[in-house]
Amino acid sequence: MLDKYETHEHDVVIIGAGGAGLRAAIECSARGLKTALICKSLLGKAHTVMAEGGIAAALANVESADSWQTHFQDTMFGGKYLNNWRMAELHAKESPDRVRELERWGAVFDRTPEGKILQRAFGGHTYKRLAHVGDRTGLELIRTLQDKGIHQGIDVYMECTISRLLKDGDRMTGAFGYWRENGRFVVFKAKAVILATGGVGKCFKITSNSWEGTADGHALGFEAGAELVDMEFVQFHPTGMVWPPGVMGLLVTEAVRGEGGILRNSKGERFMEKYDPKRMELSTRDVVARSIYTEVKEGRGSPHGGCFLDISHRGAEYVKRKLPSMYHQFKELADVDITKEPMEVGPTCHYIMGGIKVDADTGATRVPGLFAAGECTGGMHGSNRLGGNSLSDLLVFGRRAGIGAGDYAAGAPAANIAEAEVEAAAAEMTGYFGRPNPESPYKLHIDLQNMMQSMVGIFREEGDLTAAIAKLQEFKQRYEHVAVEEGQRMYNPGWHLCRDLKNMLICSEAIARAALMRKESRGGHSRLDFPKYDSYWGEHNIIISKDGPAMKVEPRETVKVAELAPLVEARKAKESSK
Repeated sequence: MLDKYETHEHDVVIIGAGGAGLRAAIECSARGLKTALICKSLLGKAHTVMAEGGIAAALANVESADSWQTHFQDTMFGGKYLNNWRMAELHAKESPDRVRELERWGAVFDRTPEGKILQRAFGGHTYKRLAHVGDRTGLELIRTLQDKGIHQGIDVYMECTISRLLKDGDRMTGAFGYWRENGRFVVFKAKAVILATGGVGKCFKITSNSWEGTADGHALGFEAGAELVDMEFVQFHPTGMVWPPGVMGLLVTEAVRGEGGILRNSKGERFMEKYDPKRMELSTRDVVARSIYTEVKEGRGSPHGGCFLDISHRGAEYVKRKLPSMYHQFKELADVDITKEPMEVGPTCHYIMGGIKVDADTGATRVPGLFAAGECTGGMHGSNRLGGNSLSDLLVFGRRAGIGAGDYAAGAPAANIAEAEVEAAAAEMTGYFGRPNPESPYKLHIDLQNMMQSMVGIFREEGDLTAAIAKLQEFKQRYEHVAVEEGQRMYNPGWHLCRDLKNMLICSEAIARAALMRKESRGGHSRLDFPKYDSYWGEHNIIISKDGPAMKVEPRETVKVAELAPLVEARKAKESSK
């Protein structure tokens, strides 16, 4: 029976230890539930630490006119009204409380002269709204949540990868995985599971995401029967490092522009004047990324294929105080002193707006007992996320998923795990060893990244997307032969990549198929052959679900909230009058 596998039993298992996972774990643990937090890497290494600029919340500490209503409107306008209206409402209303909660738990924020939490400007936000800690906000958020969670008694399982969710009929009952250090298998029994695994950046060649961003939660949820929404909307952050090659894609925080950084092309022109003369460098990320891409394509790029971002006019003392991480990052990695000379930057795959479809209030998927929060979910950000909304998203919906899963687990029967399901999961992982006619997982991963970057990147068109889908079918056939040599499961990154590839292929296909179906340009999705908005697609999300071995792709009308319609219509009227 299952006695041969290491087994742990909990009320709630949370997969992913970034901001969303930690906040969910704190909520479950506070309710007296036995809570497990599983992280693929070490605790504290989650990608949340790379969110540097701040937490968007209408605290109104710097500009008193700010309100949840304006934050809601900004979020909806940024997402081009495809957002889940209820999620955007909850986010705007609850973000201030989540920031003040962090403060009570010990987070150290930059302060106004009066001692209030300081807030900075960011692209797409009407007011200075981002509570921050220099340019290390994500790190402080993680530090604070970890400290709170560990002292609360959460069980943490580090360097553990989950390869399959386990079900009893339709109901979630746990997860199967392996220890990355020694390759030994492990089973987690649980009444409820929360996915909080982050993003998909490693599907693309140039990304700000760390090695963990391999679409794990998206694929695990999809395989278990959950729906995906808005997968065509991938955010390319306008500013990642472009030189030297070893750090290409590494994030250059939007806080540089929030603090007054100026974008210039090789001719010294402040080119954002052409693309968004009102917002300039603080336009939404999709607009700035496409603008940089266009400047480079038209021959006005920097020597290494990007553009110049200059903050030196703000003075050395100011830059080192406000942007310490950026100062050290460029000094150490590129030998550039940003207090004296401009940075070279270019677009980098940063975030996916699409993900697992969840209930706004509880984080529940359509699979009983399966919940999700954070970047692996879709709906909150519509077609384009505003900077700073990710950290408040993690806090608001991490908490709500914790409440939802906790309430479910409190009334659920004990988990029952079928031996056959565990054996199938084990056989999948051991099956990568010693296959005949082996295919290198590294080679397949490089081919996938190059294809996604060139065919499903910042600009798309039907021919490329159709070819990409055909290529993905070829990649899936190659994946059946992906293998590593017989031998140790200990410290075997090739073996780990074999399983990660399955997740990335699922997610890449979902992105490409949704991008082909959406015949318009909106937010993070730009079609060269359909460059304008389309009224039909402005009212419909694209839903993807598992249909046997196939992927079912269908439009579904966006769910609106009647009480919020006046706010949305007021914002639309304001934008159309400009």
